[in-house]
Amino acid sequence: MNDELRAPLAAYRVMATVVGLLLVVLVLVGLPLHYGYLVSDAVWLAEGSGQGWQLGSDISAYLGVAHGWLYMIFLFCAFWLSRRAEWALGFTAVTLLSGTVPLLSFWAEHRATKRVRAQQRAAAVPVH
Repeated sequence: MNDELRAPLAAYRVMATVVGLLLVVLVLVGLPLHYGYLVSDAVWLAEGSGQGWQLGSDISAYLGVAHGWLYMIFLFCAFWLSRRAEWALGFTAVTLLSGTVPLLSFWAEHRATKRVRAQQRAAAVPVH
């Protein structure tokens, strides 16, 4: 792989994975526990009365903030990669927005990695 793309791709892949995992835990675990979406009449989920609500509240508070800050780093890494790989505006926009939807960052990371590697293979093939 081209050294010019190695660091941006590695940084992007790490941040896409971290942001994706945090968002999945936040949206699929933290928020449902905090707001009682899982089982609304369970005593352990009632606001202020149990461990489930407190766990959901803590996950929402701490992972929500962490995701917000790490998403900014994700945006930087994705934009850096997009400029080095010379992506079109549409591809870049989808990649940048992928950190806001649970599980989408994993798909976008796979898609971006596949595109960068294909570009690298195409650039390595000698033209006769």
